[in-house]
Amino acid sequence: MKSNSVIVIGSGIAGIASSIRLACKGYDVTVIEKNSNPGGKLTEFTQSGFRFDAGPSLFTLPKQVDELFELAGENPRVHFNYDQLPVVCHYFWDDGTFLEASGNEIEFAEEVEKVLHVPANRVTDYLKKAQFIYDTTAPVFLHRSLHKWRNFLNIETLKGVLASPRLGIFSNLHQQNVAQLGDPKLVQLFNRYATYNGSDPYQAPAVLQSISHLEFGQGAWFPKGGMSSITNSLVLLAKRKGVKFLLNEEVDEIMTEGKRVVGVKTNQNQYAVNWVVCNSDVVPAYRKLLLKHPAPEKILSQPRSSSALIFYWGIGRIFNELNMHNIFFSNDYKQEFSFIFEGNKISNDPTIYVNITSNIQKEDAPEGCQNWFVMINVPGNKGQDWDTLIAQSRKDILQKLSFRLGQNIEALILNESILDPRSIESKTSSFQGSLYGSSSNNRYAAFLRHANFSSQISNLYFCGGSVHPGGGIPLCLQSARIIADLIPNA
Repeated sequence: MKSNSVIVIGSGIAGIASSIRLACKGYDVTVIEKNSNPGGKLTEFTQSGFRFDAGPSLFTLPKQVDELFELAGENPRVHFNYDQLPVVCHYFWDDGTFLEASGNEIEFAEEVEKVLHVPANRVTDYLKKAQFIYDTTAPVFLHRSLHKWRNFLNIETLKGVLASPRLGIFSNLHQQNVAQLGDPKLVQLFNRYATYNGSDPYQAPAVLQSISHLEFGQGAWFPKGGMSSITNSLVLLAKRKGVKFLLNEEVDEIMTEGKRVVGVKTNQNQYAVNWVVCNSDVVPAYRKLLLKHPAPEKILSQPRSSSALIFYWGIGRIFNELNMHNIFFSNDYKQEFSFIFEGNKISNDPTIYVNITSNIQKEDAPEGCQNWFVMINVPGNKGQDWDTLIAQSRKDILQKLSFRLGQNIEALILNESILDPRSIESKTSSFQGSLYGSSSNNRYAAFLRHANFSSQISNLYFCGGSVHPGGGIPLCLQSARIIADLIPNA
């Protein structure tokens, strides 16, 4: 065993980024992945000539990916490229209202004034506050470990404390949006940002207003080759830095002696190492891989984020009114979230997200066709009758889309695949199929996420969407940066 040997369990985006950062610090890194391909949720597949990104479909903060290439001494533009989207999203309501959200804040505000009759300055003021909240909170809550006291002894924390009355800590996102925006449709549009970390805008703190800044202030982007090109380019970078990937191999145990990591045991082998980085969801990590050690039950029992039901449809027609990102809003948003988080069921009128990468990347669908990634937010897997729920949701989705687009959508479906909370859970080991670990449905949620290190076991670290600072590509990449800062140079 080399003294600088590291095993990373899981090859989600955080695990891959961690492997690159640690390799750049001089470690001998091996990534062990149970599936036949790396990437976790960030993968792709094809069906009958249509290409689909299987999971995340929105790309923000692309400089985080560039940073990994630059850290390794490479020019990111040689290996990974992306374009900014001039239009962030098309929004549809059942009463016929349509809003095109420009990626330019001023143009977006002017369009809101034209369509919804909300003064443009009210929108720009809202987005300025979103930026203020992001700039104030990110250095404290996102860029460092929340579980090291020394990280609070700095000027950024002091600024955050002084600004706390303006951060919306004591109200929920919906309340804040009503107060600042007024118009129900615009409130609904900005309430949606709570779903970016799988939360309920009627419970989640108003500080989540900051998420809208990522799209409107920093921009929405599309990686050339699709979202999966993020995974593919970073895996190749990791390999160039000497990282080894062991696929189709599942970790059964994180081996310890006393309170120190000594290796991992898989279904094929046993590896002696001095350092382990766990990119697995923390719930199965403790329930399966760390049975010899007491689990942090308070953390593991936190309410989980929402999951997703996704239909991948090859559509035999071009819909010019659809953008790459499209939202068809429900008529009762509050009820929709109540169904998800209180009833563990699905509304008959869900908000529908339709992603069409072939609008940007023509080769993703045959000529005259589109690749539709159709998603609704749903509760996690708690033993529901999913076959019945999926069948009913499919009917509800088709009815809503057909009504709003004026076409029989079912008749245009050439092929179909489905991803639901059960398959998300089995494929990615995400407890209950939750997409973002625990939800942010209370003001203390950030402090109740698992730390990026173990307080019980030395040289054991955690990254990914189930730990600090949270789920989604930007935060997962940030978790890799945090643990690399915690681990000394080899």
